Amino acid sequence: MGTLEQRANWIKLSKCVIDNNTNTMLEYKILTRRYFYAIILNKAGGAAMLTVGDKVVYPMHGAGVIQAIEEHEVLGQRQQYYILRIPYGGMKVMIPLHNVDNVGLREVIGNTEVEKVADILKAEPDQVNANWNRRFNMNLAKIKSGSIYEVAEVVRNLMQQDHAKKLSTGERRLLDTAKHIMVSELVLACDKDADRVESWIDGLLQENTPGN
Repeated sequence: MGTLEQRANWIKLSKCVIDNNTNTMLEYKILTRRYFYAIILNKAGGAAMLTVGDKVVYPMHGAGVIQAIEEHEVLGQRQQYYILRIPYGGMKVMIPLHNVDNVGLREVIGNTEVEKVADILKAEPDQVNANWNRRFNMNLAKIKSGSIYEVAEVVRNLMQQDHAKKLSTGERRLLDTAKHIMVSELVLACDKDADRVESWIDGLLQENTPGN
């Protein structure tokens, strides 16, 4: 039968030959091409079966939609890439298929997880670590983890710190990064525009502000 890739190519060719209707033939080509890439990803293990249209999170960058799977030559090496479009911020990112597990790509959360994010934002902030370096590195590690729950903790804690005492430039950048990542995922998870998501987040955080 040949390798999985060869079998996928055979399926694509047979579909084109069997159906003489142009529109249907093009549709079959697209479907079988997705199947072909899914097979390659499945062989790689981990975050397999991702296809065009899937909503995923790329740690330290944000959440987006897989717009295409394309072959590009980078530094003299040709390989397949996910083309990830991140609506919040209008950024596009190329992610090598073979590197999906290493970068921590994952699917966007669902409604149940959104409720948990809300609970975290409304919860009491963690006690502030007096050591700036340790506090900074701890928050950075949480952002890099790719977990929206840990990112939400960073946003909540730093917002509370900023209210009590203005953040340093470094921590302000961390807060901006964490909030950007969280908003980008909630925009896709809730199917809402960024302004509404940001207002929702601000309202939840306001409940932790002293005097409210």
